[in-house]
Amino acid sequence: MNNFISRTLSGIVFVVLIVGSIFISPFLFMGLMFFVNIVGILEMNKLASSEKDQPKQFSFNVISNSLFFILLALAGLGVIGYKWLAAAFLMVYIPFFLALYLPKYAANRQYGSFWISLFYVSIPSGLLLYFYNNQILGGIAGPYLLLFLLVLIWANDVFAYLTGIWLGKNRLFERISPKKSWEGAAGGLIMTLVVSWIVYRFSEFMPFWRLAGMAVVVAVSAIFGDLIESMLKRQAGVKDSGTLIPGHGGVLDRFDATFFATPFVFVYLILTSGL
Repeated sequence: MNNFISRTLSGIVFVVLIVGSIFISPFLFMGLMFFVNIVGILEMNKLASSEKDQPKQFSFNVISNSLFFILLALAGLGVIGYKWLAAAFLMVYIPFFLALYLPKYAANRQYGSFWISLFYVSIPSGLLLYFYNNQILGGIAGPYLLLFLLVLIWANDVFAYLTGIWLGKNRLFERISPKKSWEGAAGGLIMTLVVSWIVYRFSEFMPFWRLAGMAVVVAVSAIFGDLIESMLKRQAGVKDSGTLIPGHGGVLDRFDATFFATPFVFVYLILTSGL
């Protein structure tokens, strides 16, 4: 009961912080995602590296990947020109140089911990700021698009969980996550489609086919994001990625689906613009 109460209260605070920052200011939301980015990198390093490697990885990966996030986010908000993304791109090569000066440090672990933090945490965190950018995403860009993305992800997560408890019999990927089921995945997909229909019914946000397509992209990519984080936790032998959010675990436990779905939705919206 106490765990349910703490989970519920922390979930409410989490939603209020996210939604409030989205509508108050893009820069406030960027600041919140910067914090999420840092914590997410630290959690990812714990999952993807050995104990003896972590002190070396923490300082390097946090600084370099956070700098990547800042450049990506500021370009997305139009504060700096897109040409600065060229500098961010070159940072992908930094692990090669660093590994040369760490003779006792396994190069493959350096590469792995850096790139998984970059592609799983920092890039998706930065891409969320592009949902404000009307030069890239057109007239749909803004806080309501960002909120719609998150509502789809949350609806998929909640109803996949509830449907799985109620009807789940056939395991989706038992080797990685014994509790996830095909029935739960179907329930999450159906609810994201319902949410997209409700948005279409009461607004002129986007054509229904585009909203529904976005819902499908979210439902499918969110499943893989969840499974990938479950795989990393299983390999590390831990239940949660962290303890930051009472009753929920760490940042990765709450943002795994968001991190993985964001790049796919972003590309989907670009490819379907003008259609």
